[in-house]
Amino acid sequence: MPNKRIIGIMGPGEGATPGDRETAFQLGKAIAELGYTILTGGRDCGVMEAAMKGAKTTGGMTIGILPGANKEGMSEYTDFPIITNLGNARNSINVLSADIVVAIGVGLGTVSEIMLALKAGKKVIVTNQTQESISFLASLENKNLFIKNNTKEVSSTIHTLLK
Repeated sequence: MPNKRIIGIMGPGEGATPGDRETAFQLGKAIAELGYTILTGGRDCGVMEAAMKGAKTTGGMTIGILPGANKEGMSEYTDFPIITNLGNARNSINVLSADIVVAIGVGLGTVSEIMLALKAGKKVIVTNQTQESISFLASLENKNLFIKNNTKEVSSTIHTLLK
């Protein structure tokens, strides 16, 4: 059996906008349709919950890297919970476990995940970013960073990168 690819979808929890959640839902669905597994922070809010819910609508598999010492606050759409008791330090596990990292929206945790992923040499796709975020990220001039405008562009980039 071939190694199943893991796509990390990162983004704000409670601070996610309705647009972030909708993008996460649609991307979770599209990525699952491509046959990839979704990995998120595993919580029952924001981008994490929406991406896993989208994946589950098409029978996709999900992994949740949880911040606490138990399953409290875990999304019902998590197939494989990983209990870390690491709080925000789990962000490193999130990005190192993913073949590609997709960041939707802007939040402090999301920015840390983007930077950790780039430092680790991971391919990072960002979408639903503010103009200020786009300007900052573009200034990094990192060949592993891809700034995309919509779900279709993100899905296409994932498919191309994993060929």
